[in-house]
Amino acid sequence: MEGGIFSGFGNGTQVDGKVLQTFQKSFGQVQEILDHNRLLINEINQNHESKIPDNLSRNVGLIKELNNNIRRVVDLYADLSSSFTRSMEASSEGDSAGTFRSDGKASQKRIRSG
Repeated sequence: MEGGIFSGFGNGTQVDGKVLQTFQKSFGQVQEILDHNRLLINEINQNHESKIPDNLSRNVGLIKELNNNIRRVVDLYADLSSSFTRSMEASSEGDSAGTFRSDGKASQKRIRSG
């Protein structure tokens, strides 16, 4: 993603490809959840407007699902924030580089000189 939002920062730091993949994956998950929430909200509104007892009862479960989805989005953003902070801290250190394992967690790898 040459020239994209994560390709470089004001201090010239380049973002590792794995870091970028982790961010893209997380943002994709967030977008999927938000799209699903939009559908849930539409269904909740329709059920509410219908005033049919079964539909109103169904809303209880839909609202619980919506709340759980919102928690998941908050957790994903918190993980993204932590990952971003760790990657920036690691890239600002002169003698080490931050990397991300396949599970998306940051790890530190020492670079040997000479």
